[in-house]
Amino acid sequence: MTKRITFLILLSFLILPSVLMGQKKHTFEIKGGDFIYDGKPVRIISGEMHYARIPHQYWRHRVQMLKAMGLNAVATYVFWNIHEPESGKWDFTGDKNLAEYIKIAGEEGLMVILRPGPYVCAEWEFGGYPWWLQNIEGMELRRDNEQFLKYTQLYINRLYREVGNLQVTKGGPIIMVQAENEFGSVSQRKDIPLEEHRAYNAKIVQQLKHVGFEVPMFTSDGSWLFEGGATPGALPTANGESNIENLKKVVNEYNGGQGPYMVAEFYPGWLAHWVEPHPQVSATSIARQTEKYLQNNVSINYYMVHGGTNFGFTSGANYDKKHDIQPDLTSYDYDAPISEAGWVTPKFDSIRNVIKKYVKYQLPVTPAALPLIEIPSVKLTKVADMLDVIGAQKPVQSDKPMTFEQLKQGYGYVLYSRHFNQPISGKLEIEGLRDYALVYVNGEKVGELNRYFKNYSMDIDIPFNSNLEIFVENMGRINYGSEIVYNTKGIISPVKINGNIIEGEWEMYQAPMDKVPAFDKMDESYVYDPNVADKLKGKPAVYKGVFDLAETGDTFIDMEDWGKGIIFINGINIGRYWKVGPQQTLYIPGVWLKKGENEIVIFEQQNDKIHSEVRTVKVPVLTKLTVKQ
Repeated sequence: MTKRITFLILLSFLILPSVLMGQKKHTFEIKGGDFIYDGKPVRIISGEMHYARIPHQYWRHRVQMLKAMGLNAVATYVFWNIHEPESGKWDFTGDKNLAEYIKIAGEEGLMVILRPGPYVCAEWEFGGYPWWLQNIEGMELRRDNEQFLKYTQLYINRLYREVGNLQVTKGGPIIMVQAENEFGSVSQRKDIPLEEHRAYNAKIVQQLKHVGFEVPMFTSDGSWLFEGGATPGALPTANGESNIENLKKVVNEYNGGQGPYMVAEFYPGWLAHWVEPHPQVSATSIARQTEKYLQNNVSINYYMVHGGTNFGFTSGANYDKKHDIQPDLTSYDYDAPISEAGWVTPKFDSIRNVIKKYVKYQLPVTPAALPLIEIPSVKLTKVADMLDVIGAQKPVQSDKPMTFEQLKQGYGYVLYSRHFNQPISGKLEIEGLRDYALVYVNGEKVGELNRYFKNYSMDIDIPFNSNLEIFVENMGRINYGSEIVYNTKGIISPVKINGNIIEGEWEMYQAPMDKVPAFDKMDESYVYDPNVADKLKGKPAVYKGVFDLAETGDTFIDMEDWGKGIIFINGINIGRYWKVGPQQTLYIPGVWLKKGENEIVIFEQQNDKIHSEVRTVKVPVLTKLTVKQ
């Protein structure tokens, strides 16, 4: 025993130096108008890529793709809401293991730019904020508000525990941290003095510094928004600025007359909404602009270099004058240089060819694409009536419809039900619909309301002794613009019929869909064989199928023939589909499939036709619209 202990002690002394060498500290600073790494000027050629939009098993492959394109850094937002799904309950495991993601980037030789917000935008649900913040009394988001700053500090404290030791000063790859995000856009609110905006922004910088973030900080805004977005102690960078002269002019104005000059968001693609054409950006234009930046020693961050996927309920939403909400697609392909499934694109090759001309380091060989499979047919053997399944639970009762937040539910669906002893007919109005509803009378579909089209009313006829049921979906909270502070979901205002407010005896049945619907726990009377389930047409339904695989690989499930809903693969919610397009397929990562038996569960809201099978394909369909905006 003594000899064994002595051997272990000697072994530890041999291992310790190599561990310490692996944690060699570097230096990174902003000095004399340059980014300085270990005492030498460095130009940052970075790509934005978000850990939570990629299965963690694929992180290294995607990082290697970035490096092969010629990049020397990766930037990532941090999504507060996935790490604190409930107040005080934290999760940094699996696909949320931010520290592991950063370590992998460092191991592959990339610098890391951390963008922790606390607001991130990113076409992400609520811009990264936890939904439950809206339930805190006295809370005012993104303002110099005591309650809000209390919770941002708690978030930043917890984040630092995860990644603080991964700063370049401590031997890690993190070279810079962004303070807030595109705050100049918010500072245009005229109901809040500019001085308050600036006070809040400065406090976020101080919270980050106080907790221990010691690498240089930066802000990012459109070049015309620096007045409200720039803050002392942080380098201003200009998002989307293609004019080199203007970039240098505005940075000089807010940074003591010198650089470095950086475009923290250079857009090689663009975001996409349901019911709208998927934007396309040419490879030639991006290659030319890349060369323009590099010729003028401008540092860049491609947003996005690889978009990934808004799995589950993580996609956010925008809005404009024509549409009260513009929900984002499940796919976050973004027309990026690296596709949603991690494939090389012509844009990747064009950028790589330009970068090679301006860097001294050797670009590695591009990694091969991951295995791809096609499943010609998956038989669906069970279908259940979700109105019956949901209605079997005990409802929450109230005189008025309650919001998701009042029900302490973040995502998914709520069935609002009210019984009428006397007949009533006329115009049903739900001005506070958030966001999409199917309307039923005694279980029969009578209409559809949709916030996207500003469709908040319909004619209705409710007979004597009948039930009105309104099945409401949260299609993602707004992530950008002044409306972000009005983000409650469900029915948030009175329901009216012929101008009369309908109060009293409302029942709310919750369907958060945070877990895959379990057929083995359903009453058998609610479950049917799809071949004899015509009575379920027009009703929300959940389908189940089982399929065997000899080999696994990435694939895309074809939902063009379906209506609207979500899909679970082996218990994992892979996201929303909607027949309107432009997205008609959903990405299934091969690591979420198994050799042998696999399970698919599809929750179909509209269910205008009964389905008995579904298939997957090898090529995604992301640009096919079937309904005009």
